[in-house]
Amino acid sequence: MTKLFSYPITVIYFVFFGLALLVFHPIQWICLNVFGYNAHKKSVSILNLFLLRCSNILGTRFTFNNPYTIPTNQPIIIVSNHQSLLDIPPIIWHMRKYHPKFVSKIELGKGVPSVSYNLRHGGSVLIDRKKPVESVAAIKKFAHYIENNNRAAVIFPEGTRSRNGIPKRFQTKGLLTLFENIPSAIVVPITINNSWKTLRYGKFPMGLGAHIIFTVHQPLKVNEHDANTLIKTIERQITQAIIL
Repeated sequence: MTKLFSYPITVIYFVFFGLALLVFHPIQWICLNVFGYNAHKKSVSILNLFLLRCSNILGTRFTFNNPYTIPTNQPIIIVSNHQSLLDIPPIIWHMRKYHPKFVSKIELGKGVPSVSYNLRHGGSVLIDRKKPVESVAAIKKFAHYIENNNRAAVIFPEGTRSRNGIPKRFQTKGLLTLFENIPSAIVVPITINNSWKTLRYGKFPMGLGAHIIFTVHQPLKVNEHDANTLIKTIERQITQAIIL
């Protein structure tokens, strides 16, 4: 019965979700090309607030727990597990003062209103997983941008979404590249719980009533740790807090 009820609710959600992306696409263009980076960044933050409200149509609730004071005057690397596309708007909104930029797959760089535009023009990096050498070079360039501008790099080191909440092993190459090229960064590990439940039936219909919880763990300074040890520590922090 719940799945049957979710069909019409999902249609309503997609209508509002799509409208938000379509409306904010020209807004982003105007903000960036007329008013510059800061205006564009604010438009992206507001877009993602709207996307959070759209998710409420599904009965989805969000809790973002961050007990730590993280400085804004140095680069940070946000590392998180990944369960669904609904992982992204809360990070952009709740971490907005850190200017989050994403390591994303190249396929998202075209065809999606607002999202593709922001990924191409907002400071994120698009990588082709089939071309590892080019991907590493792109991440290095991205890392220098993060280092020089005190932004936040967001990476999901599992490489792909977990469809049942069970974490996948971290892929280390991207993290090592970021650590090497952003030595002054603070790493902020985040555990995401229950986001996978929005895709429990697949892409359609959406799952209803998920309570998605984001838990920020103890930040760690890159230059105070061996890189491989740091990755193991971060992976342990994140995965031990996953609720199955």
